[in-house]
Amino acid sequence: MADVTSGVAIAPVHRDPKRATPYKQAIRSIWAPLRADGGLKELVRYATLAANSHNTQPWTFRIEGNRIIIVPDLARRCSAVDPDDHHLFASLGCAAENLIHAAAAAGWKATPTVESDSIAITLDRMPATATRLFEAIPRRQSTRAGYDGKPVISENLRVLERAGTMDDVSVLMLTDSAKIANVIEYVVQGNSAQMGDDAFMSELKAWMRFNESDAVASMDGLFAGSTGNPSLPEWLARALLPMVFTERRENCKLREHIQSSAGIAVFVSHGNDRSHWVAAGRACQRFALEATALGLKYAFINQPVEVPRLRDQFASYLGIGSQRPDLVVRFGAGPELPKSLRRPIEQVLVSAR
Repeated sequence: MADVTSGVAIAPVHRDPKRATPYKQAIRSIWAPLRADGGLKELVRYATLAANSHNTQPWTFRIEGNRIIIVPDLARRCSAVDPDDHHLFASLGCAAENLIHAAAAAGWKATPTVESDSIAITLDRMPATATRLFEAIPRRQSTRAGYDGKPVISENLRVLERAGTMDDVSVLMLTDSAKIANVIEYVVQGNSAQMGDDAFMSELKAWMRFNESDAVASMDGLFAGSTGNPSLPEWLARALLPMVFTERRENCKLREHIQSSAGIAVFVSHGNDRSHWVAAGRACQRFALEATALGLKYAFINQPVEVPRLRDQFASYLGIGSQRPDLVVRFGAGPELPKSLRRPIEQVLVSAR
């Protein structure tokens, strides 16, 4: 069928199916295996493959001799959903965890130190060790889709729990259907509160990328394909958004997705400051990598910890006293979705001071 523009018939374009689109080319480059000859820049690239809020990639990196410094990029902070920068520093922790495993595979022992506004990772030579978590880095993704509803065997639940536990972080593993049902209600309440918040919605929409071209143009944000939605021209997607992206639809989707999951993991750090937020991010990233290594998927359902009044209620329900629940994910066996993009290394590396 011919396309019509201004009344002029245009012959359809026949694309070579073997030719990769710019999006696919970008994915192959960004998510490629660690390159042996890439030096410390390759460790930075692997760090950027970590989970992060809204795929804002709120980080920059400095290479100073045998140290890599991870610094927040405050221009990419999300003041509506993350007013105290909790998720921002958790995202830095996710990046640090990736970097630590990549460094070991490249023959470096990585020792992280959380400073007031950054993470300094000191590198010392050691025999190269490629762990299963390192090998999972280019396969990990946050999969916002329905899962198969099957339980995870007890042995693997214990493996996941160990992966998500650190000295300063505990992980609560919820697999009982009644407890999952209760968490669903907190998630739905949180989602309703957020979708009724104009500032939150404006911020969320600003990070939406409705098609491959939009995603490649920015190399960040929430690509429609990665969130289980169809790719559409931006003008059409924005016109349809008020009709299809509704509180009722999203709440129904959240219920279905969580009910299809094998369980929920809640990460709880033992303090409420930046160093503990970084630790929570590291623990969550390690959990995600372990889930990937086990052939499982995961997705964030952070609504109960992003709405302050609900966060306190959620903490009370979990029985964690005054501790702050940091991050919430669901997990189970699910499909592979298109991957999200990352900014090129040149955009995240800054010169040493």
